[in-house]
Amino acid sequence: MAKIKLEYLWLDGYFPTQNLRSKTKVEEHENFKGTLEELGNWSFDGSSTRQAEGGSSDCLLVPVAIYPDPDRINGYLVMTEVMNADGTPHVSNGRATINDDNDDFWFGFEQEYFIMDTKTQLPLGFPVGGYPAPQGMYYCSVGGKNTHGRDLVEEHADLCIEAGLNFEGINQEVAAGQWEFQLFAKGAKLAGDELWIARYLLDRLTEKYGYYIEYHPKPLGKDMDWNGSGMHANFSNTTLRTCGDKEVYAKICEAFRPVVAEHIAVYGEFNDQRLTGLHETAAITDFSWGVSDRGASIRIPLIAVQKGYKGWLEDRRPASNGDPYKIAAVIVKTVKSANV
Repeated sequence: MAKIKLEYLWLDGYFPTQNLRSKTKVEEHENFKGTLEELGNWSFDGSSTRQAEGGSSDCLLVPVAIYPDPDRINGYLVMTEVMNADGTPHVSNGRATINDDNDDFWFGFEQEYFIMDTKTQLPLGFPVGGYPAPQGMYYCSVGGKNTHGRDLVEEHADLCIEAGLNFEGINQEVAAGQWEFQLFAKGAKLAGDELWIARYLLDRLTEKYGYYIEYHPKPLGKDMDWNGSGMHANFSNTTLRTCGDKEVYAKICEAFRPVVAEHIAVYGEFNDQRLTGLHETAAITDFSWGVSDRGASIRIPLIAVQKGYKGWLEDRRPASNGDPYKIAAVIVKTVKSANV
């Protein structure tokens, strides 16, 4: 019998920006294979996470995905959904709102973030009491003058790959100390699971570096002339991948126009500071779409057009602190509403 360390992860009830919580369950297993079927439900004190009252505080953790924990011996990362005591989804459970049971929707998320120094409370590369050189030389840079935090970023990439996530890449972004990683999954729920696991690995890793991750879309202030952080959502379903029809693409894009408020409501807190119409964004009050247009709300990638309108769309509005479950849920709903 081996002692297995199971790290149960869940999202708390803070609103509008939820936080990851986790705790470890140690179990004895013989020939543990790392499958969901081998896991049981657990519970936690919801009164400590804004998910229950003290007089009836138990909330259930129901496992939905499991991955090897690359930083622990005999360890696993268990993503869970929060359920009420009667087994119904908790109001904070965004995953339960995704209508993609057949995994027809594929998502690729581009997660941007700032690496912050715990001592200075500033992004890496920012001097105390001043500013680094203007943005321009940081994007995809190399060398100690313009590149800050590579050791952490590279280690995070290795951890994600070792954990079995479908990790697709990294790059430094346009501001000092700002980076991005990309994840792709076939299935909207799985895409959310993997992004939250990747965020957990990144946040946990900062503990040994003296850093922390800032997911605020505009951590330097709305008036600073620096790009904010987003989480562009690339998505497709069978129709987008196979239709070969410009008009179908147009109808799907237009389906987003009347529901702008519904989308913005779940695209991340403080997103109004980022979606200003500047710095490669559309204004939060506007809606637009176009081919290869990074200033539009939704971009039709040039490669999809070159393939005869067979591919995907990119919603450029989600902020870096958005919940991928809620973002995927509203995108799936809107695409399915299109009259095609």
